[in-house]
Amino acid sequence: MSLISYGIFDAVVKHGSFLRASEMLKISPSAVSHSIAKLEETIGFPLFIRGKTGVQLTNGGKELLPHIRTILNEVENLNQLVAQLNGLEKGTVKVGTINSVCVSWLPEIIRSYAKLYPTIELQIFQGGYQEVATWIQSGIVDIGFLSTSHAHSLEFIPVYKDPLLCIVPKKYRPLHPGYITSSDIENHNFVHQREGYDTETNEFISKHNLTVHTQFHIVDDQSLIAMVESGFGICIMPELVIKHLHIHNVDAYTFKPEEYRILGLASTNKHFLSPAALKLHSFILTHLAENNIKNV
Repeated sequence: MSLISYGIFDAVVKHGSFLRASEMLKISPSAVSHSIAKLEETIGFPLFIRGKTGVQLTNGGKELLPHIRTILNEVENLNQLVAQLNGLEKGTVKVGTINSVCVSWLPEIIRSYAKLYPTIELQIFQGGYQEVATWIQSGIVDIGFLSTSHAHSLEFIPVYKDPLLCIVPKKYRPLHPGYITSSDIENHNFVHQREGYDTETNEFISKHNLTVHTQFHIVDDQSLIAMVESGFGICIMPELVIKHLHIHNVDAYTFKPEEYRILGLASTNKHFLSPAALKLHSFILTHLAENNIKNV
């Protein structure tokens, strides 16, 4: 067994196929297949179930995955530490992020960080709350942007209090001028995002014990707005989400009393982060504060 074979194994898991892993690693598909076959021969059991659409981990593969990723992460940490001791700034940092942060904050963070550390590579992984939390826990990413709803046992530094807004069609007339209460939307038709993307909506409904009706389960934010524009229901969205959306025939109302989510930077444990990841972690917090984004 070798670090190269571990890296190929990890790439196949991330990309779900030998072909996509070979493209990412810039080696031939046969080299990937040979490496996995050799690794399976060495450990004595199959790692993947092969299928027409890709591969899936066997139970044995699932058992090995976190241990192999720990080894790969430790090697990366060691390489970065050696580079740091030699006076070099090198390494790769993987960041998990939800869509609203990816659109609103990350472009400027990436540009500013690259100017200071041009030899440190940033890799961005976008997903829903649960995906980002899982990526952090399993070592796929080093740090990630999450809300408190999914931080759980992760080390979490809150940075932003993001108001929740009720998005309604233009023809909607609220009972109160300029705001909406939870009781105002009892028994309304709701446009939901798909499971894993609708945490704020579900928590709001549960918190206020509301009865709502829904037949739409949407993934992306713009489609959600389109459904509301068409009069199929109302929805709840964080303010940060709608800042970069094309909004025409909808209105956004604040809630009274105020409803919000808390966004922050999450990791397993800062003491286990690589030197490059620690630099980015510190840089992000400083950048948000200096740009008046950090409000918690």
